[in-house]
Amino acid sequence: MALPDELRELANRVSNWGRWGPDDQRGTLNLVTPEAVRRGAAAVRRGVSFSLSIPMDEDGPQIGAIPGRINPRHTMLGCNVPYTGDPSDFCASDDVVETGIQAATHWDALAHVGYDGFLYNGVPFDAVTEAGASRLGIEHFGPLVTRGLLLDLARLEGVEHLDGNRAVTGDDLDGAATAAGITVEPGDAVLVRTGQMAWLRRGDRRRYGDPSPGIGVGAIEWFHDHDVAAVATDTLVFEVWPGEDPAVLLPVHMIDLRDMGLVQGQLWYLDELAADCARDGVHEFLLAATPLPITGAVGGAVAPTATK
Repeated sequence: MALPDELRELANRVSNWGRWGPDDQRGTLNLVTPEAVRRGAAAVRRGVSFSLSIPMDEDGPQIGAIPGRINPRHTMLGCNVPYTGDPSDFCASDDVVETGIQAATHWDALAHVGYDGFLYNGVPFDAVTEAGASRLGIEHFGPLVTRGLLLDLARLEGVEHLDGNRAVTGDDLDGAATAAGITVEPGDAVLVRTGQMAWLRRGDRRRYGDPSPGIGVGAIEWFHDHDVAAVATDTLVFEVWPGEDPAVLLPVHMIDLRDMGLVQGQLWYLDELAADCARDGVHEFLLAATPLPITGAVGGAVAPTATK
């Protein structure tokens, strides 16, 4: 089903088409100004860092629901090979990995999702072919360094994780920001914790068919009004699943990526960072999250780091 009228009206209200020129390929990343970067650098007080990525291995989150989205397959090409023929001389080991980008902590490129024949900023669908994305690919994202803000909805509600297909709203985000004592400013990256990465600690794999909390349609305008540069969650789908309207598939993806040009990420591991933020009461940090610049890719694996 195409976007219903009320969602099209929302899409028009938050559209950033043309905001940064007709040839723009970075969307809301344009909001990461030198001022935003300095704000992030100023958030570093203790010099402690946290990895926000999940492990990359065959026990990853993909279960075949979308063909080809394989979990990482790591293969050794050679082990301690004596390149001169003399084992007492130079020896080296090499390896290779094959993976679906969506099987790792990642950003979605703006070429990832569109509708009505167009991607972000009026780029036609034919910009994406079997050769990859000739426009709006992930290689246009970097560098991505700015102030990050953690909005810990699970801890705010006193639960290990939000249950069911809970749709995160703008009011939810306002409440988490108020509880954390932070003010969202243009160019910030917002990390939304639902607690769903508890499955990783238990050794379970969350499945696409399982109900999952996530960003709801009611949060879209909030991100636009706050000029957020990027948003990432600790969930598999990013948005609430199943969706609020069963007849509309992934409307948050459509409006975020196609209309707003909002950078969005999935499968971020936020639990250790969240525990530290709860201990010291500081929910801001320097976020470094530049994806692998794979030319023409419609997504990008990333190993983000938060430094406080």
